Amino acid sequence: MKKYLIVLLSAISFQTIAQQKLSRPKLVVGIVVDQMRLDYIYRYYDRLSDNGFKRMLKEGFSCENTFIRHLPSYTAVGHSTIFTGSVPSIHGITGNNWIDQATGKNVYCTDDSTVQTVGSTSVNGKMSPRNLLASTVTDELMLATNFQSKVVGVSLKDRASILPAGHAATGAFWFDDASGNFISSTWYMQQLPEWAQKFNDDKQPEKLVAKGWDTYYPINTYKQSTADDVPWEGLFKGEKAPVFPHDMATFYKQDHDNIRTSPFGNTLTLDFAKAAVNGYGLGTGSATDFLTINCASTDYVGHKYGPNSIEIEDVYIRLDKDLATFFSFLDTKVGKGNYTVFLSADHGASHAIGFMKEHKIPADLVQTKAMLAGLNAVLAKQFGQNDLVLSLTNYYVNFDMKKVKQQGLDIEALKKASIEYIEVQPGIQYVVDVTKVSESTIPAVLKEKIINGYNRKRCGLVTFVPEPGWFEGPAKGTTHGTWNAQDVHIPLLFMGWGIKQGASTQVHYMTDIAPTISALLHIQMPNGSIGEPITEVQK
Repeated sequence: MKKYLIVLLSAISFQTIAQQKLSRPKLVVGIVVDQMRLDYIYRYYDRLSDNGFKRMLKEGFSCENTFIRHLPSYTAVGHSTIFTGSVPSIHGITGNNWIDQATGKNVYCTDDSTVQTVGSTSVNGKMSPRNLLASTVTDELMLATNFQSKVVGVSLKDRASILPAGHAATGAFWFDDASGNFISSTWYMQQLPEWAQKFNDDKQPEKLVAKGWDTYYPINTYKQSTADDVPWEGLFKGEKAPVFPHDMATFYKQDHDNIRTSPFGNTLTLDFAKAAVNGYGLGTGSATDFLTINCASTDYVGHKYGPNSIEIEDVYIRLDKDLATFFSFLDTKVGKGNYTVFLSADHGASHAIGFMKEHKIPADLVQTKAMLAGLNAVLAKQFGQNDLVLSLTNYYVNFDMKKVKQQGLDIEALKKASIEYIEVQPGIQYVVDVTKVSESTIPAVLKEKIINGYNRKRCGLVTFVPEPGWFEGPAKGTTHGTWNAQDVHIPLLFMGWGIKQGASTQVHYMTDIAPTISALLHIQMPNGSIGEPITEVQK
């Protein structure tokens, strides 16, 4: 009798377990703030509201020491790495652009001549994730739910919408400067959904820029920034000085692209994201949905003005308020506690060269155009062929491999001559033959980043590393791309379903984000992932 009772209880227990539904959030939202350094949160902390970044810190979990583990630190690379959990060597996105080593052609990361624009007559929709070689966490969610989930990507930038959303997305949308509308491509759909058309018809950009861009608070309260008028900041066409107020209504009429370089680009993006949540009913179905959002105006403003400008401080103050509004919208639409949000960045930003020099901190520009001309002259003299190097894109020496092979040139001698020339140029710290990086006398952390970033089909055979504070970029404003902390120390915040409250100073990497979300959702990691789940964040 006892034996039969045990069997009966076991059967009941098994049936109960079998009837339990797998627990997942209704919606995952991945927010990537373009060019955001971790220190911005704390530099502007006293100016932030309680319901934006501070809400994520108060209710969620912050990984305070999260780093990029590849080179270079560029937009397309960062987005691909976050959502694949992989590195350029594997996922193949080695820059925003790269040189195809077989053909010598310049390739844009999301260009695809086989698809057409949807929502505009411009060519700006001829884009897809075709060049991304690995699956994304968004792809894996689709596979795990037998494509019952809905996955949507939103950004002003095509690459920052397409690459996070992955190959199997329901839709990816980006801003078209030609029309002033959000568009897509035939990779995803044959025509824009009705809700997207209505959003475009409402002409939100014109409304957002109508009153121009002045500081949110009185300008004399912006104590974390330099003076408003400094020589290392850029100008809009027609401006005499880089000062507030900025006449965004006029600048938008001149070129719709200009809304990107204002806080209104972030507002527009998050408003379109809300429309996508409503239009697709994200978070209301039987399967978990995934929304990826890139707030890109922080990058455009950063490039024009640099990290210490009043413009950057104002953009983050306004973004914080936009995030608070967006989280409140999700609370109402999906339900507080029913969704999971993570927020990170694709890369950071270097200080403007002029700013650094004013404060006597070593910094300067790497003159790659002059370096390329000089290198080709040296190689022509030694090897008898002109233009043996096509470009120094992404800090790689991209040889014309077709010419090298046709002329039967000694590639080892070419690499050696290139290294000898570049290593004595101003601001260059290391020059490395990437096929011999393990033998190089450079720090181990740099070896790892170079190896992780190198894809033999899309990267040159020699790479060079600038001294700290040096970079290839504009004389005004700033850029990113190096291995140094200002470019690779990024925020990583989690909040909502399945996330506990807390913070950690343990070192984590950008590659850990996708495995963490995969573990939270009980799905397979992306197929090129090298990261590890961050177990501290989960309840």
